Amino acid sequence: MKFRILLISAILFSGASSIQATTLQEAIGVTIKTNPDVLAAMSERNAVAEEVNQARAGYLPTVDLALGTGWEKTDSPASRAVGENHISLNRNEASLQLRQMLFDGMATSNEVRRQTARTDSRSYGVFGAAENRALDATEAFINVLREQRLLDLANTNYEAHERTHDQITLRSNRGVGRKADTAQSRGRLALAKANLIAQQGNLRDAETTYLRVIGETADNLTEPVSPQSSIPETLDEAINQALDNHPTLKSAEADVASANAQHDTANSPFYPRLDIELGTNADNNIDGISGYNNDLTAMLRLRYNLLNGGKDKARREETAYLINQATEIRNNTHRQVEQSVRLSWNELQTVNNQLEYFKLHVDSSEESRDAYQQQFVLGQRSLLDLLDSENEVFVSSQDLVNGEYDQLFAIYRIMNSMGGLLEGLGVALPEEAVKISSTE
Repeated sequence: MKFRILLISAILFSGASSIQATTLQEAIGVTIKTNPDVLAAMSERNAVAEEVNQARAGYLPTVDLALGTGWEKTDSPASRAVGENHISLNRNEASLQLRQMLFDGMATSNEVRRQTARTDSRSYGVFGAAENRALDATEAFINVLREQRLLDLANTNYEAHERTHDQITLRSNRGVGRKADTAQSRGRLALAKANLIAQQGNLRDAETTYLRVIGETADNLTEPVSPQSSIPETLDEAINQALDNHPTLKSAEADVASANAQHDTANSPFYPRLDIELGTNADNNIDGISGYNNDLTAMLRLRYNLLNGGKDKARREETAYLINQATEIRNNTHRQVEQSVRLSWNELQTVNNQLEYFKLHVDSSEESRDAYQQQFVLGQRSLLDLLDSENEVFVSSQDLVNGEYDQLFAIYRIMNSMGGLLEGLGVALPEEAVKISSTE
């Protein structure tokens, strides 16, 4: 018998140990690796990075091969000079040309700068998407824990009403209690059951949201440790860190750099272009003259557009306005980042100030309920007073739980508004979040 008990205990222990707890960091790590928004931002960044390679191709030579064969009929002074008005020949052409840019008005270098800045902007976009989805995952994670705690309170509240109802029913059966008390107790018990059912639904909703955001079921979540030490002591410090680190602001600044490079690229048509060209032709039966016609060339060619209807000037003016647009977007992003930090900071301060009173409310409600229970037994309090005091404990406990989780999420929200949520939690960013200019 003892052996059987030990065996069952061992099996239960091994089964419990196999259920691995899920931490907030693990949930966020899964989110970043699987979230469609983050993956889409990564693909966009990689696509733009290929445009940098396209721009760099302007530094390299181009080689063109052309082949042609067909029929040619020639009527020219040369053909008539030999007594032939029309000469028909099978024409064959072959050419190979190499062109190397020597100077293009800095068009290639400026285009490389522009595409590099665009890639940096998209890298910060990956950074921002990862940060925001991490905040979503944090909220979903915390809300599951919140609803679990609230469900525990609803269970406790129902059990308390059930005990009270049993006592009232027993007293009524003994002829001591009143039927009105029984009816009133029954009604409050039904309400507590309805609250319990509603809370069970709230937990299922929170778990559904968790599954959507993180991509996994909310199994065995662990309470995260408050990262209070990760946020600055003052609002001004938080704002300064946000302005230095926030990925959305960094992305807007990279867009300004891209617009400036685009404007410089628009100036390149006002300069001549110089290329070195090496070419060879191997033709046969050209222009009515039978036989081979081969040549080899090595040329420096300068091309300079003198007039194109003002198109280049208009393009230069357009890019100047695009610089202004990107600058104002950056300035607006600056305001939005600062606003986000201030709102998050205000929310934390509000919750911090409320928590002390939430705790006082719970303590006072529990003290009143305990006193009312004693007075009810002595006939000094009505059943309504007792039920109201039990409900007061339930409501105040709910407020305290919500306040505690609101405080925790407010801290994470401040970290996110400063662009440091992932860093504060020790979760690695995707490789695509590293700007390309820092790797060159």
